[in-house]
Amino acid sequence: MKQSLKRVSLMIREDQHKTLTDKGLNASGLFRDLLDDYLSEYKITISVSQETKDIYDTIISNTASSDEDLEKYLRDSLKSLLKEKIDYMMDIHKSL
Repeated sequence: MKQSLKRVSLMIREDQHKTLTDKGLNASGLFRDLLDDYLSEYKITISVSQETKDIYDTIISNTASSDEDLEKYLRDSLKSLLKEKIDYMMDIHKSL
């Protein structure tokens, strides 16, 4: 979803800037995502591996994507997980 942007000035510490730069993250994209998380009425918090977190940060901060863009893929993944669990339980049932 394309939304208009507003330019604001934000001051961060030099070490924060260096860390973002070293990780190849775009500060504006990262801050927009964090603000969306903070302001959202509905949230999910999940623990992931470092690799998944790094991929998420890179995509969200550098592609003007948001959690809203990710949501449809998360729904599909949750449906796939549920189907996998149902199939597993059906296999257990058949073996009884």
